[in-house]
Amino acid sequence: MARFLTEDEVRDTDKIALGFNEKEQGVQQGTGQITTFNKLGIKGISDKPDGWYIPDNKNAVAIILETKNSNEDIHTKKCVDEIKKNCNILQNAGYTKVVGILHNGYKTLGFYNNEPIDIPDEIQHKQFYINLINNKGLDKKNIFDTTKSINNNLHVNFGVKNLYHRMIFTACALVAERYGAKLKGLKNREFSMLHTEILSTINKSLQGDKRQNTKLHILETVYAKIEMNYCENQQAINEFIDDVCSISDSINSNEWRGEDVMGIFFQEFNRYKKKSEAGQIFTPEHITSLMYRLIGVTQNDYVGDFCCGSGGFLVKSMSNMMKEAGGYDTNKAKEIRRNHLFGIEWDKEIYALACANMLIHKDGKTNLEQTDMRSNAACEWVKSKPITKVLMNPPYENKYGCMKIVENVLDSVPAGTDCAFILPDKKLEKASKTQIKRILSNHTLTKIIKLPEPLFFGVGVTTSIFVFKTRKAQNGQEIFGCYIEDDGLETVKNQGRQDIKHRWQKIEDYWIDSISKRRDTKYHTEQWINPNEHLSYQMPEKPFEISEEDFRKTAMDYLCFKQGIDTKAFGEKLLNAVLYGSKVSADDTGVNIKIGGGSDD
Repeated sequence: MARFLTEDEVRDTDKIALGFNEKEQGVQQGTGQITTFNKLGIKGISDKPDGWYIPDNKNAVAIILETKNSNEDIHTKKCVDEIKKNCNILQNAGYTKVVGILHNGYKTLGFYNNEPIDIPDEIQHKQFYINLINNKGLDKKNIFDTTKSINNNLHVNFGVKNLYHRMIFTACALVAERYGAKLKGLKNREFSMLHTEILSTINKSLQGDKRQNTKLHILETVYAKIEMNYCENQQAINEFIDDVCSISDSINSNEWRGEDVMGIFFQEFNRYKKKSEAGQIFTPEHITSLMYRLIGVTQNDYVGDFCCGSGGFLVKSMSNMMKEAGGYDTNKAKEIRRNHLFGIEWDKEIYALACANMLIHKDGKTNLEQTDMRSNAACEWVKSKPITKVLMNPPYENKYGCMKIVENVLDSVPAGTDCAFILPDKKLEKASKTQIKRILSNHTLTKIIKLPEPLFFGVGVTTSIFVFKTRKAQNGQEIFGCYIEDDGLETVKNQGRQDIKHRWQKIEDYWIDSISKRRDTKYHTEQWINPNEHLSYQMPEKPFEISEEDFRKTAMDYLCFKQGIDTKAFGEKLLNAVLYGSKVSADDTGVNIKIGGGSDD
């Protein structure tokens, strides 16, 4: 028979198990019977919780504990109403994520925002409950649906005609929400208050980092220049706030895996214009994952993307590196965010999006530079950084200096750096012979991975990954090539290509293993390319095939030609003879034609 536990014993044991006795900045936590909510900062409330974990940040998870002696049935309405009442006090004070724990020493009930949740009977450390709420992963369908709602709302009700301005306004609102703007508190308030609160929160969040990177002011500048109407539609304002908070909840997860929310934005906001005005084609998320593994990036690398667009490669790298380091809160992860990620973007509006993207995705924006990779200044900036890996998808058109950018990057990073570029299949072969000779005299092209042809949905370009090793001449060394013909993605109406059947991970694992072994045992697409002959993956020619029907037709056409017979006129005459000069009958099985007229023979 279980030992009887008093309420005091349950509370004292739970304090240690939950970690409410630990010291933690920005949080009030503890247990007791005399501490009121009023003393904890919830003014005018004299109710007394048994245990509390109350962060200063009202967007973070808060925990309320209610304890009973071991003989008390915690399933009674009285007990449940008591824990719900205390949780409601925090929710009414503006806390958006409140966990309630009701415990009698042996049995436990859990609530999240007063809705029941499944939790173990044994009390866990507080981090378990925090992770339970935060670790929801990224709900892409919700983001697509909500982004579509935002896009239409900003266009119709807020009068934001520019596609990028709609993206920037949304991204800035997400940044503000992440850094404590409490946008839901602005519902039913004037639009000017929403607009000002977003700008003010961004300014505060960047204060420290602007001392390290003065270019970060561009995010505020671009936001302030967005052309929009003064929205007087209160329902539209409230819907925008709800939608932004919904997306924020989706991505505020410790299980985040570097999914590029800005890439999802581009897919929706840019549905009718697949390429940006500055020539960028934004990299699908599964390809950023492939390339990260392809060149073996680790937590100790220093990753550069010098045409970073909205920051997809940097976001994916940051996520994977922090995961390898043990999680977002480790000292190594903080070091990664501040010192291991480097990006350049020339277009000011896209640069602002990259800054916002990094802020939304747990920081890392202080080493973003707004400059042109074709310039000497950009080359010197890159040379000053300890780059060990490069992941890039530069603009493809010659007018944007595609090959100039590639060459400048290769020449500016240290010797032995692995650099992976997405480029059109024949880009190197169409470049000037002088430039290619110069590049291959200084660097080695080691791999060409042809990507699925439908990859860049609607853009009309087929691409490959070109992997270089810097500061070592090609010297005729053959290049390994292979073809990832199918990535398993399918087209979803108005949402682009998506991995709806979850095929990609196995496909990616197969190709990473095959490329490392230089052997494609499943599809047999591997080839060794002589750089003196080709600088692209060579698609095999389809074998010549002819059917018996094709042979007969060709032979008949030839005989008619020899006899001077017009095959078109002969064909029409023959058809008329068959249809109208034959015996035709119909029954339940269909129409019967007997050639030759009246005879049944």
